[in-house]
Amino acid sequence: MVDVEWLVKNVTYRDNCYVCFTDEQTVQFTFSSREPGSHPRCSSWTLLRSLREKIKNSTELDNSFIRNLTLFTEDPDRDYPNQDVVWKRFEQAFLVAYGLVTYAPVFKDYLYEGLRQFYEDNIMFVEIRALLPATYELDGRLNDKDWSMRACQEVVKRFRSHYPDFLGARIIFSIHRGINATEAVKAVEEAIQLQSNFPDIMAGFDFIGQEDPGRPLWYFKDALSIPEERGVNLPYFFHAGETDLQGTDVDQNIMDALLFNTKRIGHGFALVRHPVVKEMSRKMGVPIEICPISNQVLKLVSDLRDHPAAVLMAEGHPLVISSDDPALFGATGLSHDFYEAFMGFGGMSFNLGTLKELVLNSLRYSSLPSQRKEEAIEDLLVKWDKFVLGSLL
Repeated sequence: MVDVEWLVKNVTYRDNCYVCFTDEQTVQFTFSSREPGSHPRCSSWTLLRSLREKIKNSTELDNSFIRNLTLFTEDPDRDYPNQDVVWKRFEQAFLVAYGLVTYAPVFKDYLYEGLRQFYEDNIMFVEIRALLPATYELDGRLNDKDWSMRACQEVVKRFRSHYPDFLGARIIFSIHRGINATEAVKAVEEAIQLQSNFPDIMAGFDFIGQEDPGRPLWYFKDALSIPEERGVNLPYFFHAGETDLQGTDVDQNIMDALLFNTKRIGHGFALVRHPVVKEMSRKMGVPIEICPISNQVLKLVSDLRDHPAAVLMAEGHPLVISSDDPALFGATGLSHDFYEAFMGFGGMSFNLGTLKELVLNSLRYSSLPSQRKEEAIEDLLVKWDKFVLGSLL
């Protein structure tokens, strides 16, 4: 979620940062008080400070790191001919960032910088899907998910002390959908515990990752039924329908997401092909999180005028705009996605009122408690009036 230049220009210049170069022509990073042990399919670790001193001009090296951390390319049709290729590159970029952002001091700094960049983009409140992997210390000690959630609490509290009009941030604890049923049970039980321990910062639970080759939601039905069986409230925010295929196992994910009472549906690209489910979603007031740039980059749609969201908006289906993974796409905060949605979905029929409705939906369908949500909307309307007035002057 943070501009990758900050990762490269700030984080990789810190002491004790090591790099290795993989067989797949990518890079891996780690922080260590001594030279790390060998990494599979990777060159020996090199202290970055020493490497930069040897090559004198490190601009090209830094640029190569930036290329590894984004999907930006001059010719995307040539470099990413299909969804499988671009998804592989997409997930590789996460692996490159992994060793940097899971270093405990960077984890906190990264979150703070992310909130700062969102705030600069006029974002008042943010919900972050996070895998919460184990963070590590310089001596190799690992921290658990409780440590990560406490760190999130601390950072959000510190950020709000510096920017009092920022409403806060919450975490949607997420797990990769490639896990098996036994691992899913463990993940849901962890989520229940985190929800109990950190109710102020924990929003809910989701599965992430490429949907088509992943396991369908129904595969995890036993794990997902645990909260209700125990009388526990664990909100779900399921990715579902992020596919342009029809008739596969995952094609039923949108229906299953609704059956498990998801609060929102991430992407929901396939929803228009299922009229009964679409009507069910609309009547239940379950919004679709539309991610315009992500859908383009990951090759679900090339021309946003053809995006299913245009149909959903015309029918009055509740929608919210999300940025998915803006740093990977070279986007900033949420503004670029709002711009693409505004220009692409409604054509000449869109106006300032449409934009206002989309902005309000961000809070209407957030995980904020009812009272805080009402207060947030009041604050937003004041900011909106100032925005409109400033545009007229």
